[in-house]
Amino acid sequence: MKAAVIYEFGGPDVLKYADYPDPVVGAGEVLVRVAAASINPIDTFERAGRDWGPLQFPVVLGWDVAGSVLALGPGVTGFSVGDRVLAWADHTYAELCAIKAELLVKIPEGLDPVAAAALPLVTVTGNQLIAVAAEAKAGQTVLVSGAFGGVGRSAVFTAKGRGARVIAGVLEHQLESANSLGAHEVLALDDENALNRVAPVYVVANAVRGKTAERLLGMVKPGGVFASVTGVPPNAKDFPSIRATAFESKQDANTLSYMAAAVAAGTLVIPIDRCLPLKDAAAGHAAVEKGGIGKVLLLP
Repeated sequence: MKAAVIYEFGGPDVLKYADYPDPVVGAGEVLVRVAAASINPIDTFERAGRDWGPLQFPVVLGWDVAGSVLALGPGVTGFSVGDRVLAWADHTYAELCAIKAELLVKIPEGLDPVAAAALPLVTVTGNQLIAVAAEAKAGQTVLVSGAFGGVGRSAVFTAKGRGARVIAGVLEHQLESANSLGAHEVLALDDENALNRVAPVYVVANAVRGKTAERLLGMVKPGGVFASVTGVPPNAKDFPSIRATAFESKQDANTLSYMAAAVAAGTLVIPIDRCLPLKDAAAGHAAVEKGGIGKVLLLP
């Protein structure tokens, strides 16, 4: 098969479009013909060897996939050849992908089978950030930072669904567009005067880094929660009464199914910036590293 392969750590140019061995489908696995994979920021960290464990080169990156079932491994039930599916998997920048059946979700009616590839990692992470890490409850005020991104949008949707009052934290130039997120309030995180007007909140669901994350930690009321997908800010030691937690999401087909259904119904939107041929994975990584865009999909 063809795949986007890396043979060493480095910049986007280490991604090479090359022949790679077809995956071997084991017991409990499904062989999927990839319609699209999507690029997540964590893919660029992995490619660069940044804050990541060792990889065995050559390796195919990618966690998000949508496609159709090509073959079933021994013991697989609930799926048939031809089913359209999506998953948070591994090694998805390729024409074929072997995936544990327990991770697969059938693409719901009304969801584009290519656009579905944008959903797995960001929607599951945003949901779990609210439901698992922050344990947000009805009536609490939840400030979601980075709310214009895929994780943030998913967190806003999940917090609203749990009955919380939601403040969507975005950049000032995103304020007008962010009204479409459906939050109860929209806040410019790069406007200090606006930040000063906000009363302390019970939960900050954080998806940003640096000084902004440090500033938001100070906006949590005593006894509250700062749940973050970007790590705990270094000033957390100054706020001993706040539960500051670095959260890593986990693969969960039930959560993915729920979030995919929301996208299919139009109650959650994960914007796609561009679709590129798989051979242009390097250009996709370069675009994602610049930031400020929607999802980038790779089409084999």
